[in-house]
Amino acid sequence: MNLLARLEANFTALDTATFVLLVLCWFATGWLAEHPPAARPSVAFLMLEYRRRWMREFLTRQPRIFDASVIDNLRQGTAFFASTSMIAIGGGVAVIGNAAMLQGLAADLTLGAEITQIRVKMLVVVAFLANALLKFVWSHRLFGYCAIMMAAVPNDAKDPKAAQRAAMTAEINITAAKSFNRGLHSIYFALAALVWLIGPKALIIATLLTAGVQLRREFASHSRAIMVKDLD
Repeated sequence: MNLLARLEANFTALDTATFVLLVLCWFATGWLAEHPPAARPSVAFLMLEYRRRWMREFLTRQPRIFDASVIDNLRQGTAFFASTSMIAIGGGVAVIGNAAMLQGLAADLTLGAEITQIRVKMLVVVAFLANALLKFVWSHRLFGYCAIMMAAVPNDAKDPKAAQRAAMTAEINITAAKSFNRGLHSIYFALAALVWLIGPKALIIATLLTAGVQLRREFASHSRAIMVKDLD
């Protein structure tokens, strides 16, 4: 029996619909956070302006040790999540390739799950984690570029190149932050995808809860209410 036939034999229409829902929610919530309605900007969108303000303040701050420390902390955060994602991917791949472990997992789930089902479901989790890893690695690299560009900003704020370089640095900072946020977003949905091992109905609940939490944090959280006050 080829792979396609085995998948058709092990997955129901509900499984397929649930997987589509998972991917759509992952894409839609991420897109909405980065492209919010003009009347209600998201936290991710609000932070873009704060990062630009940071670089304007950086331009005249003396000394600039505080700014270097912030960038270093951001890089450490991306490095931590990148290494964590890599470890999680290794664990997921180990589970997929270990037939004995899968048999035990299928028996523990007590839902009649076949090894092929578990492998495919774990593969979805690993795919989300792999996407997160790539985003974190790129974010880490961009924050490194940002640090170098900050060092290239002249100490004299009146230098004709100072303001331009600070503005360019802000845009690199923003791009790095976007990549970092996308990595976190993928991790949230990787955790939701893990619930698929229990069954498609559980995945529907986990997907909707994850999407709801993401939207609440971006558009209705207390932190957002604080951020927006200074931008009104």
